[in-house]
Amino acid sequence: MSLKSKLKIENSVVLIFSTFQVIAGGAMIFVLVVSNFIAPPHIGVLALLSFIGAYGLIKMRRWAVLLTTALFFLGAAFSIPVLYSSISSQTFSSSQGALILNSALIAYVVLLLFAFLYVAAKREKFE
Repeated sequence: MSLKSKLKIENSVVLIFSTFQVIAGGAMIFVLVVSNFIAPPHIGVLALLSFIGAYGLIKMRRWAVLLTTALFFLGAAFSIPVLYSSISSQTFSSSQGALILNSALIAYVVLLLFAFLYVAAKREKFE
């Protein structure tokens, strides 16, 4: 029996976006732990919202549409300035760490955008 049938997931794309939100939330928690919880508190809030949003997407709840919208705007508002600052001060080729950070932030914002657009387009299917 597959994971998709165990969770009663009807839409594979929603499963992909839910998985993305769980991974993003886990990465944010990892950043908090590695920084001994000195990192800005919005990272923890975004992680918690990502976990809740992933659950809402898997269960196809109506409130998940609003939460995904909020996550897009909050995530973009916090990630894009960090990306801009990182690129303007270090560029892509200065170090391997900067390259990983910049690539991860770009992937995060792009996947947030895709999740937002998909969920907004399919909002009628959420109960």
